[in-house]
Amino acid sequence: MMKIALFSDIHGNSIALDAVLADIAAQGGVDAYWVLGDLVAIGHDPVGVLERLTQLPNVRFVRGNTDRYVFARDRPFPSLADAEADPSLLARLVEVAETFSWTQGALTTCGWLEWLAQLPLEIDEVLPDGTRLLGVHASPGRDDGDGIAPRMHDEEIGDRLQGCRARLICVGHTHQALNHFVGDWHVVNLGSLSNPLTQDRRASYVLLTADETGYQVEHRRIDYDRAAVIEALERQRHPGAAYIIRHLRGGDSQTKGCPS
Repeated sequence: MMKIALFSDIHGNSIALDAVLADIAAQGGVDAYWVLGDLVAIGHDPVGVLERLTQLPNVRFVRGNTDRYVFARDRPFPSLADAEADPSLLARLVEVAETFSWTQGALTTCGWLEWLAQLPLEIDEVLPDGTRLLGVHASPGRDDGDGIAPRMHDEEIGDRLQGCRARLICVGHTHQALNHFVGDWHVVNLGSLSNPLTQDRRASYVLLTADETGYQVEHRRIDYDRAAVIEALERQRHPGAAYIIRHLRGGDSQTKGCPS
């Protein structure tokens, strides 16, 4: 039997990560870990997250869109041109620029930036029953875009999967858990370890159990000390603190501030 823990969208939240790793240990441990992107940006402890993740046994990674924003020159909406056309976007532009620069500086100082830049777009594996498993941040071949979310119709999801040879596809990016069959594909969105876009603010991850007879997918949701995260952000005077704290307290983080 094979057991894999899959999670994504950690966003520099080492407190949530510690809670999930403790739950995995309480479940008897796993044979491997798949970490599907958005590891560091926005949160209070990007270096601590990478130190913990890279010490895990049999761990594999893919990059997410916010990982790319950290090591590359591109940035999410809004651009400078967007802000020039709509001055109301200027505050958001500044917040995004300062937040990603803060994360980039922390990783550069501690020697992690080049490691982040080398992450692959996708990983795959054949499970014991012959099912091909694909792990990617947003959708096959992409680390960004709309991704795959519960609100989507089957036709929309199917369009994003066209040409994908895997039959079990695990993604993150939208911060909304999903376990859904579309045609011959089984699509699993892991949810978000930090900052879920649901009323349930607990960390979300997936345990995959597989053997020669098939596989099972279990979404797990783990509570953690969100007050401690807020305290850390305020102590650091983190440039993205207002955005993250608003979300942790149940505010609307989908349309304001930095990208999720």
